[in-house]
Amino acid sequence: MLDFNPLYSSPQVAAIEQFIHRHYPLAGPVSCRMLQRGLNDVYLAVASNGERYVFRLSHRRARGPADVKTETAFLAHLAQSGVPVAAAIPTHEGSLFVEGQAPEGVRQAVLFRAIEGRKPDTADAGDARANGKTLALMHDAAETFQPDGSLYRLDLEHLLHRPLARIGDSGVVEDAEVRSDLEDIAARTAKAIEAFGDLTSTYCHGDCHGFNARINDAGEAVFFDFDDGGPGYLAYDLSVFLWAQTSFGRRSTAMWDAFVDAYRAVRPITPADFEAAHRFVIVRHIWLMGEYASRAQEWGSETVGWIAREANFLKTWETERCVDRLFSIQACSAAGASE
Repeated sequence: MLDFNPLYSSPQVAAIEQFIHRHYPLAGPVSCRMLQRGLNDVYLAVASNGERYVFRLSHRRARGPADVKTETAFLAHLAQSGVPVAAAIPTHEGSLFVEGQAPEGVRQAVLFRAIEGRKPDTADAGDARANGKTLALMHDAAETFQPDGSLYRLDLEHLLHRPLARIGDSGVVEDAEVRSDLEDIAARTAKAIEAFGDLTSTYCHGDCHGFNARINDAGEAVFFDFDDGGPGYLAYDLSVFLWAQTSFGRRSTAMWDAFVDAYRAVRPITPADFEAAHRFVIVRHIWLMGEYASRAQEWGSETVGWIAREANFLKTWETERCVDRLFSIQACSAAGASE
């Protein structure tokens, strides 16, 4: 019996190699090295014939067990539809994912073929357009995908209300006034989004910020990292790219314009979805804050201390990009009606 039960363990690399050999039809022996430890554990796996793969071991999640059944089924559907994505490699038994026991409990694992290509350039409009095009192709293909019991619904409860509760429960935000500001901003944002009423639903990538892709030789953005996806608001899926251009001190929207233009070249965006995407930037930021707050017991309060400072960004965004924008839209509408 352990004196200190783990919240989150890191397997030995040899154990990962043995696990892959046991479950997947790769040319052995397989050599692995860890690429990333965090929201997931990610390993590069190289077979003896030189073929490269990425092995992902899901972390415990505040939002519930990793929904790898729906995720990998969606990836298979996208690949069959010709959308450039990193689909899962089947096991010996034909399953697209497998589970293994860790000291903290069951963890889900998926093996992907490594994507060839380069990382996107943050200042390259062509790369932004490639991301926009692939997201549009993905949403087109999503219209014929039927999720089978998806665990995650990217609604306001999942994206906004529960993350806000995690921030409060974590104790990271000690200032009562800041907590009140966050609650007020969240309430106003939820009300504004609900007021749209007719927002488009789709199966979302959930994390299309521009870097969950590789640009291949054909200039396509090949998507990966779908584990935050699920049925939800199309406006939210769009908003993540805008958020990535304007959060944490970034202020440029040039790449967002390129991204949207490329998306619209494949499929239209309704005015309501486009306007709602600006509101969903706040939702995205609070979602991320909640994800990190839920890890405070593992990573330490100092590591997630930035959360307490983010109310200023949210208030500024709400004032400059939502309220002022709304007034501008209303003014244009009124002027058009008077002509």
